[in-house]
Amino acid sequence: MSRVIFRGANLLDGEHAPRPDTTVVVEGERITHVAQGAGPEPGADDRVIELAGKTLMPGLVTCHFHAAYQNVTMQPVPLGTEKPPAYLAIAAANNVRTALHSGFTGVVSAGGPHDIDAQLKMAIEDGLIEGPRILAGSHGLDTTGDYNALGDWWWEVGNPGGHLICDGADAFRKQVRTEIRRGAEIIKLFPSGGHGIPEPNTTRGLSKDELRAAVEAAHERGRMVRAHCPWKHLILECIELGVDVIDHGDELDAEVIDAMLRAGTFLAPSMLFLKKLLGDVENVAQATAEQLRPIRADFDNMRKMLPEANAAGVKLVLGDDYGLVMMPHGIYAEELDLYVNTVGIPALDVIRWATVNGAELLGHGGELGTVEPGRLADLLVVDGDPSADVTVLQDRARLRAILLGGRFVKDAL
Repeated sequence: MSRVIFRGANLLDGEHAPRPDTTVVVEGERITHVAQGAGPEPGADDRVIELAGKTLMPGLVTCHFHAAYQNVTMQPVPLGTEKPPAYLAIAAANNVRTALHSGFTGVVSAGGPHDIDAQLKMAIEDGLIEGPRILAGSHGLDTTGDYNALGDWWWEVGNPGGHLICDGADAFRKQVRTEIRRGAEIIKLFPSGGHGIPEPNTTRGLSKDELRAAVEAAHERGRMVRAHCPWKHLILECIELGVDVIDHGDELDAEVIDAMLRAGTFLAPSMLFLKKLLGDVENVAQATAEQLRPIRADFDNMRKMLPEANAAGVKLVLGDDYGLVMMPHGIYAEELDLYVNTVGIPALDVIRWATVNGAELLGHGGELGTVEPGRLADLLVVDGDPSADVTVLQDRARLRAILLGGRFVKDAL
C-alpha cells in the first residue's frame, strides 16, 4: 500500500507543545509513524510532502452543531418549519460540507428536525454526499407550555418542527426510545430557557422525574444526553441525573465546576452566540434593553469562570448555534479566537477542546484528537501556527490540506 509521508511538519495537537521538524506517515486510513527527523525511506509509490514548517494537526470537532439551521431569525414559528423538510435536508448537506472544508472533520449534533442528522450520516457513509464524521442528534424534547412551544396557543400549529412535546416520565421514555430507533445517537433535552431566551431562571421545563426517565432511557440503550441548561440549580440537577453534556451553562460557578469534575460532564459554553447577540442587536428585532441586561451578565460570568473551569480540568468543547442570521455556517473558528483573545484561555488549551475533548464526545476518543501511530488520519495542514495565532484557522485558504480517514478532502500542497 502506498503511503503519504509528511516531512518537516510543525506538529501540533491538544496534548503537546508544537514539535518542529516532525515526520508523519499515513498509510491507508491510519497514522503509522510519528517522529522528529527525516523518517522512513520512501518507496516508489509513496508521496513525500515537504511541509517546510507548516503545521500538521488533528482535524477539529465542533460539538454543538445544528446542520439544518439556515439563516434562522428570531421568527415566531417553530424551528424546523421555516422551510420545507427537503429544503432543510439540502441546506444541512451543504452545511456539513462547509464544516468539513472549514477544517472540522467531526460534528456532534445539538438536535434538529425530521431525523435529518441520522439521514445525513447515512448519506455520508454511503458516499452520496461529502461531510465529516457525525454524532447524530434527536429532535429537541420539551414540555407543554415551555419556550419551544413558539407562537400563541390559538395558532394550533400542527407541525412541531425540530422540537417535540412530551409530558410525563412515560412519554419522555417512549419518545427517547423512538428517537433512538430513528437513528439518534445523542438526545437533546430542554430543562430550562435562558441563554438569550426571555424566561426567568426560576422556571423549568422538564420535571425531575421526566428528566430522570429520559436520561435512563437513553443510557439503557447506549446513547448520550445533552441539555440546554444555563441555570445553576438545573445544571446541578442534570449532572446529578447523569446528563452527559451541558449546553451553555451560563451560571457556571465553583460548585458547578466541582460537580462537573466529579461526574465527567462535558460543557459546551457557546459564548459566541451571546457575543453576537450583544453586538448585533439590529439582527435580533425582538431583543430589548431589558432582555440584553441578563445576557450581558451571563457573558461576563462565563468570561470570568471559564478560565477557572479550564484550569480545573472540566471537559470543555467547541460548538454554537451556527445558522442563525448573525452566525452563518462557516465561521466556526471564530470561537477559538473568542476563547483565546477575549476570555483569555491559552491557545493550546482551546485547541485541546477542539481536538482531544471533541474526539472523546464524538465517540472516537481512542482514535482521534491526537497525532500518534495507530490513530485515524483526520488531519489538517495549516499555513501558520495556530498555537501562536489561533486566527489563522479562520482563513480557509491557509488550510492547505484536509484529510478524513487518510483521504484528501482538500489538497493544496
